[in-house]
Amino acid sequence: MAIDITSLKQWIGRSETVADEMPAFQARALAATLDRDDAPKAGDALPPLWHWVYFADVFGNSALMENGHRRLGDFLPPVPLPRRMFGGARLSFLRPLRIGEAARCTSTLADVSVKQGKSGTMVILKIRKAFAGAGGPAIVEEQDAVYREAPRPGEGPLAPIAPPAGAPWQREVRFNEAILFRYSALLFNAYRIHYDRPYAESQGYAGLVVHGQLIATHLAELLRRHSDRAVASFQYRSVRPLVDLSPCRLRGLPDGDTVTLWAEDGEGALLVQAEAQLR
Repeated sequence: MAIDITSLKQWIGRSETVADEMPAFQARALAATLDRDDAPKAGDALPPLWHWVYFADVFGNSALMENGHRRLGDFLPPVPLPRRMFGGARLSFLRPLRIGEAARCTSTLADVSVKQGKSGTMVILKIRKAFAGAGGPAIVEEQDAVYREAPRPGEGPLAPIAPPAGAPWQREVRFNEAILFRYSALLFNAYRIHYDRPYAESQGYAGLVVHGQLIATHLAELLRRHSDRAVASFQYRSVRPLVDLSPCRLRGLPDGDTVTLWAEDGEGALLVQAEAQLR
């Protein structure tokens, strides 16, 4: 599919800012969604990646596209591809954001690129996010939003990639409709592949798609269950989609200040790969 990359690149540099008072409700709700009973309280620091349930992109129903996403052509360019996935992110943690502090997030479109993959043409938007609270800059994050062509007739799943081996940290989680609904609600994310099963199947998936961010959050939680050291940076990339009701096996391999983390499905195929640097 031909993409007018020159036109899309005209959006580079556009930005928008969202303010948030960081109320405790989102942290309590996320803790419940993760099956934790130790939600942060007023004044407490947010655990790594929990900031994703704040700074929601709030817009009216009239701005929704057919797939449930916000209409493109305002902050983000009008990419003419129907499928979207959160390809990955790279984060640096400068200081913690705290429950109850006034904070803001400024998002800037940093780059637009086109690639040819096994499933056809892909457009990748690189979005840089700067989070700041009362004490100044807190988190710098660079996200990859990947747009893909509609599924082709007979298109099968991606070939599995084998994960690393020998992880001493291990945990298994499963996701169902209720968990995906709760997480979508916390993100104010109406993307239909996460809650509308017939729509997800029409897009070539075998079931409801588990949010890549939710899997990454579980990997960060695996780290937090085994170490109380502060996280200086965290990066991850989505390798293969996971559908609901399938097992998700979380793995962690510490090596000094570096922790390699990954998630694999019940067949042992790599889903998400991550790395954390500890202070």
